[in-house]
Amino acid sequence: MSKLDEKVAAYVAEAKKLNLSLDESLIRAVAKGLGPSIYKADAETIAASDKEELNRLKQNFLVKKLGLKDSPELDNAITEVIDQVGKSNKNKYRAIVYALLVKKFKKESVYK
Repeated sequence: MSKLDEKVAAYVAEAKKLNLSLDESLIRAVAKGLGPSIYKADAETIAASDKEELNRLKQNFLVKKLGLKDSPELDNAITEVIDQVGKSNKNKYRAIVYALLVKKFKKESVYK
């Protein structure tokens, strides 16, 4: 099993544990798109209390990668997804958060 397969399996297990309806192929595509960052403990997760990190998530992922327009709707979506994953959950995996945002904005085509 490759390192990517191991990470994807962990993310799929976490998504199931949290009762998130995420497709394994979407999680795999997002994880692959994140590149080496998923292998670094600090970069693999999202610090939901860090406003700068949430802003980077919005600007670099939602605006640049998914092509969405910067608006309060994006901030609301990030908050909603963080709530889904669980504010007190220390394992807010970036791949899961990103996959939920992709699904929320119906941007799966970006990963096809």
